[in-house]
Order: sequence, then C-alpha cells, then structure tokens
Amino acid sequence: MRTPLQLVLDFLTGGDPVTPSKLAVLSSEPSPSQAKSHAPSVDVGQGKQALQPLVPGFTHPAANRHAQLQGVGVSFRFERARRKSIGFMVGADGLVVRAPNWVTLREVDAAVQEKGAWIVAKLQQLKDRQTEQFQKAIEWRHGAEVPFLGRTVRLCVLERGVGRVHGQDVPTDQILPVTVPPGASVSQVRDAAQVWLKQQAKALFEERLHHFAPRLGVRWQKLSLSSASTRWGSARQDGHIRLNWRLIHLPTSQIDYVVVHELAHLREMNHSPRFWETVGEVMPDYAQRRQALRQAPVDLKAD
Repeated sequence: MRTPLQLVLDFLTGGDPVTPSKLAVLSSEPSPSQAKSHAPSVDVGQGKQALQPLVPGFTHPAANRHAQLQGVGVSFRFERARRKSIGFMVGADGLVVRAPNWVTLREVDAAVQEKGAWIVAKLQQLKDRQTEQFQKAIEWRHGAEVPFLGRTVRLCVLERGVGRVHGQDVPTDQILPVTVPPGASVSQVRDAAQVWLKQQAKALFEERLHHFAPRLGVRWQKLSLSSASTRWGSARQDGHIRLNWRLIHLPTSQIDYVVVHELAHLREMNHSPRFWETVGEVMPDYAQRRQALRQAPVDLKAD
C-alpha cells in the first residue's frame, strides 16, 4: 500500500551524486569509516557468500539492503539523510535510496517495491549505455590499442590461410594476437580477442591466488571467471572464487587488491573491522589500491 510519502525520483540529478568514476567493483560494503554511518544494520554478510546478490541482478558496491524487483535481485545502498521524503538515485554504482530518520524500514521497503519497475528500467538503461560506451572505446581491428594490465597492447589480426600481416616489428609482449577467418567481422575479431584476454586473466589470477592464499592462511578450491557488470569478484565459504575477467585491463596492483579481498572472505564472510584487518595483514596499502580501483575508467568494465 502506498505510504503518505512523496516519492522523489532522483535519476542522476538531485541529492548527493553517486561518483560516476566506475561501473562496478567487487562486492563490498562500506569501508570501516563508512560503516559508522546511520544506515540501518541489516543481514548482508551471512550465509554461503558475502553480499551475494539475487541472480540475475544489480549490486551497489556499498549495498546494505536487498530487494527482489520485477524478478530481478537488486542490492542497494540505503542511507539516512536530512530530507522530507524518500529519494531514489541511480548512478554508475547502482541504486541509492535515502530517507529521513522518521521513516520506518518497512515504509522504505514498500516504496522500493512500488517503484520497482522504474528502478530496474533505469539500472538496465545505465548498463546498456555503459555497454555501448565500451564497444565504442575499442575499434576491434588490426592495429587497435587494447588496455592490458594498466598499459596497452596492439591488436594483431591474422587471417587463416593468408599468412602473417604486415607490421610485425612490434615486440611480442606488446601485441594481442588473434587468428580469424578471411573477411571476419568486427564482432568476430572482438570475440577472438576476448578469448585471448580471458586466457591471460585466468593464468594471472591463478598465479596471484597461489601467491596470497598461504600468506592469509586460507585455501581456495576453484576459480571461475565472471563477466558480471556490477562487481569485480565474490567468494564462497567452500573456497570457490569468482573474478571478473575484465580485471586483466587494470594494473596488477589493483588486481592483487581484488584477489586479497576475496581470499580474505574465506576467513571473514563479512565486511567487519576484522575483515579489513585481515586484508591489511598482507596489504597495508589496501585503502589506496581500493580507491584506485574505484577511479578506474568506466569503459574498461562495461559489459
């Protein structure tokens, strides 16, 4: 039932803006300093997986409440604020809901359900725009520059049966080699390049997991590559680690932060102060790396 509140729809305008500097980060709650805000305490880190959203769905990196909207799981950030009504804002991070102190959580949840169709539509529109932006950012043709480990490599397209293309004076560690059928389309070149990137990602992620797991005193059992558009990684209590393959675009320092973050969940399936202490045991500068990850270019992480 509709509450006697005026529901204010803040789509990229109004209220405090959500920083549009990234598309997605690993599933995480507020940092220790953010955890002291007036947001209500809800169950976000219990069960088999830390902050596991309903699938498929959208997850705000600092989510502390969840809802099932139009058959889609939406994990959003809820905050108390000095305002006269419940406000909704969809930004690059996802959904943020703000409400005055006198509004009950039941009323907040009812308002979210009432605006469910609008919320899901706006989140999907944002995802689609980011997808288009990413596809335009890289021209999938011979000679194109592709972000790789914080630098760029040159796309080297070979056609089967045609032989090597010209321009082979580029060092092998600075090229992204793909082989495609003669007359291949741009999408075929892109798909072939992404296969190569995923292979590089899996090999590197496994190496970094083997490096950090003993230092944290944990054991991971399985690695899966993710194509999620809303987060960098996740961890399950059974040792199953999922890492977004698009991390391969970023510097190894940021990749290592995500790896350590997820491995730390094998000791602490939450984002409590103890969790951040665990991360800090092997990565004292994690806060700086986390901030750098937040500021990574949007077009590197869109679906």
